[in-house]
Amino acid sequence: MSSFKRVAATAVAVLMATGACGDGAASQGRGGGGDGAADRTIRIAYQAFPSGDLIVKNQGLLEKALPGYEITWTKFDSGASINTAFVAGSVDIAAIGSSPVARGLSAPLNIPYQVAFVLDVAGDNEALVARNESGVTDVAGLRGKKVATSFASTSHYSLLAALDRAGLKESDLTIVDLEPQDILAAWTRGDLDAAYTWLPTLDALKKDGTVLISSRELATAGKPTLDLGVVSTAFIEAHPDAVDAWRKAEAQALDLIATDPAAAATAVGAELNITPEDARNQLSQGVFLTPADLATPEWLGTEGAPGRIADNLVAAAQFLHDQQKIDSVPDLATVQKAVYVKGLPGALS
Repeated sequence: MSSFKRVAATAVAVLMATGACGDGAASQGRGGGGDGAADRTIRIAYQAFPSGDLIVKNQGLLEKALPGYEITWTKFDSGASINTAFVAGSVDIAAIGSSPVARGLSAPLNIPYQVAFVLDVAGDNEALVARNESGVTDVAGLRGKKVATSFASTSHYSLLAALDRAGLKESDLTIVDLEPQDILAAWTRGDLDAAYTWLPTLDALKKDGTVLISSRELATAGKPTLDLGVVSTAFIEAHPDAVDAWRKAEAQALDLIATDPAAAATAVGAELNITPEDARNQLSQGVFLTPADLATPEWLGTEGAPGRIADNLVAAAQFLHDQQKIDSVPDLATVQKAVYVKGLPGALS
């Protein structure tokens, strides 16, 4: 069974188990602005990659902005598991890659969430690395080799794009589905010839590996990937003021990365359990927008003038469909409705 079909099957099973219907399980017990404890809880899914999201967590920016809310942060290892959590109704806000978002907005998942922030644009912080002992010096040399990535992630999407660009099919090599920490373990054992993954695991692989291609290069070739902030539609409808506070906190973190990289690196390093120097190096490998950039036509856009991020997601879905990873491609109008731009650009200041 393909990874996408496994995720879809899991999602359907979760929906049946939770009795979800209509707008999905995320709406169960979380609407309407009542006084119950559930109405004042924000459940955030985060991932351990260097970003402003880790700064928001480390510095308690959202907790300071919303003292009346109980905020919980849960670590996830991939976008696929986050999509499943949204289907189960156990997450309100998440940091997730553009490729799993494209899957989530496509059938059969059709997850009711909206893109409300761009955390970063993948650059050299995601890459395809070949073990030096493998003898592989370019992507075409992966024929017959064993390559790991995290299925349904931005790295998986980029691996497929890199193979396509090199004239290879998936069947020309063995691709295994591993989360980043499992990639590192398999790499250490000598079980892999190459892997496409992200920081901080990527830095560990580069110690005895060679970068064949990065997501920065693929973006230049027309296959960009992003890390996004998404919010459950049910949560947006019930707590628009909390969503505004979250967007402002994320914008504050982007400002810190731009204006005080040392402080940003200290916060990110604390969350990743690495030195500030290593964190600063890792942050330098990503592409971070300014809050002002987010509301431009290139990215989220504004009310009445949706940005091109929707086109990016449709293009990603089309590529995944061409690769037989999803069943259908959502139309542009549908995806544009899944981009939350209310109050932009003022809501970010």
